[in-house]
Amino acid sequence: MSKRILVVAHNHPALHPGGTEVFAHDLFRAYQRAGHEALFLGAVNQVHREARPGTSFQAIGPTGDEILLWAGHFDRFFMSQIDLYGFVPDLTELLREFQPDVVHLHHILLMGAEFPHIVRRTLPACKIVMTLHDYYPICHHDGLMVRTDKRELCHGSSPDRCHACFKDIKPDRFALREQHLKALLNTIDSFVAPSEFLKRRYVEWGIAENRISVIANGLPSRAFETSKDKSKAGRPTFGYFGNLNPWKGTKVLLEAARQLIGDGVDFELRVHGGAPFQSPEFIADIERLFSETAPQVQRRGSYRREDVAALIGAVDCTVVPSIWWENAPLVIQEAQAQGRPVIASNIGGMAELVRNGVNGLTVAPNDPRQLAAAMRQIIEKPTLLRQLAGRAVRPDDIDTTAGRYLALFNLQQVQAA
Repeated sequence: MSKRILVVAHNHPALHPGGTEVFAHDLFRAYQRAGHEALFLGAVNQVHREARPGTSFQAIGPTGDEILLWAGHFDRFFMSQIDLYGFVPDLTELLREFQPDVVHLHHILLMGAEFPHIVRRTLPACKIVMTLHDYYPICHHDGLMVRTDKRELCHGSSPDRCHACFKDIKPDRFALREQHLKALLNTIDSFVAPSEFLKRRYVEWGIAENRISVIANGLPSRAFETSKDKSKAGRPTFGYFGNLNPWKGTKVLLEAARQLIGDGVDFELRVHGGAPFQSPEFIADIERLFSETAPQVQRRGSYRREDVAALIGAVDCTVVPSIWWENAPLVIQEAQAQGRPVIASNIGGMAELVRNGVNGLTVAPNDPRQLAAAMRQIIEKPTLLRQLAGRAVRPDDIDTTAGRYLALFNLQQVQAA
């Protein structure tokens, strides 16, 4: 029987193509293919859309089943939507009109931690499921769980530890933040984590283990479409795919490339992605590194999602050098879908997706020398490259993943693994 599913994210992939938004939208379409009526609701602020007088909603896309909710009045510390007079009545009207059987929430950023409570108050019988994609409820530092001073990885939050990162915020405020978020998130029926690592972090934070299921992310069918392999003659080619920012390890990768070039190693590195909303200092640093490593390092710029399979298929190895606890980067799955090995940092969900010496190589985060050494192995050992590529782990397709979610929603039988 067809059910109504409201898929909610903190943006829309057409405006901000981050991994969470992309995955949420892919899943939304998969629910529709499975025969359910789905509506996609993306929250935005003034970065991407200006407010329109008289309504909180704006249209996006030609099909009428995707809408934006302007949520510009947002308290980032308490993860709270403070525009109660405009936001809540409009959201309540949408819920009453669409009458979802399930609300699948992918983030509380912009939407606010009050969102599940609004759903429960408006539609008491509606099932609320939240996929956890990062650590925003746990960590005020943009959900990174990285210390603000020396970019040291953080292994757990506490009021005193968080105060050490933000000296202007007293410990009791952090204690209040934690109580506030846990109370509001308690309204959610069940949680999903795409990695065991992320699940453990939330269990340690205080969410009961039996409330969190682990369901791996999936990819759309086009991610598995392979074009003709590039010629294997010539120098090995590496690829980076994603936004350029400090936490993705952009500078670490460029510094590793500079070391290899200084040692006279022949290779090519194609860096795909833009650097939106980054500081002038970071932009200046990477501009300098790109200049120092050209032409072996090529800055290819932003790319379309539909082109990523061909772009990955055109390189020998993908590099994911993130220095924070990445949960389950889609780019690793996209590389594996193309039979490409991955060099990744050995932390977080990355360490679950890439097994050192099996389907890729893992290195310590924020260590250009170790990253350069791993890249050098790929360059100098063609047999190793072929072995790692041959053991690539095919990820789930998005329809299989949707089937697992629908089983969690109790809307259909679980598909075979």
